[in-house]
Amino acid sequence: MQFTSESVEALVEQFSKLPSIGTKTARRLANYVLKMPREEVEAIADSLMAVKEQVQRCSMCYVVADEDPCPICRSEKRDQSTICVVEESSDLLALERTGEYRGVYHVLGGVISPLDGVGPDDLRVHELATRIDPSFADTATQPSGDASTADTETPSEDGRPSDPPTNDEKTDGPPVDEVILAVNPNVEGDTTAYYVSQLLEPFDVQVTRIARGLPIGGDLEYADEATLSRALEGRGHVEEQE
Repeated sequence: MQFTSESVEALVEQFSKLPSIGTKTARRLANYVLKMPREEVEAIADSLMAVKEQVQRCSMCYVVADEDPCPICRSEKRDQSTICVVEESSDLLALERTGEYRGVYHVLGGVISPLDGVGPDDLRVHELATRIDPSFADTATQPSGDASTADTETPSEDGRPSDPPTNDEKTDGPPVDEVILAVNPNVEGDTTAYYVSQLLEPFDVQVTRIARGLPIGGDLEYADEATLSRALEGRGHVEEQE
């Protein structure tokens, strides 16, 4: 079945391009739009245009925001010495809802997934290293083995500086003491966490990863082996858990 209106059919086609929206759902949405007051339809249209015209990425953490830098990076109340690395902006919002984390963030823009053709160069991994040590931007692009850099700092095969300055030697911005890897507990997340930890290994910074284990209210009986193994590895003292 098709609508007799070409305008409605065009709207159905556009709705169908959205993720998880099939043709039937798109037609129901188009029918709903037809019944909406004009003011509400105009509000939706204005919001769509505002997203494309006003939303940008923070030049520091790369989260989507209306301002650059974003309110989190700009806030003087945030702990600039701790960076929490997340995959997408939606993960940042999830952590912010907890109200527990008071540091800053870094959005990678995805995870390493060879099957999907996503490698380290497709993510903002080197930007993270540059936040910790601004000189990394120069050393990462220098060719290793260059005679002109034989007596100075040279990068390793994976682009890491061989002898980066410690936090005490840095002068650009506050020193970073800890990088928290808050990536998803799957194969792609594990691969990404390992790569980032190896990249940051030469730097004077502690690299940690959020704990994995049983959810609150979960039952041991229904937990899979991998989850139980991670829960045992991440066990702590009773006083700490309370």
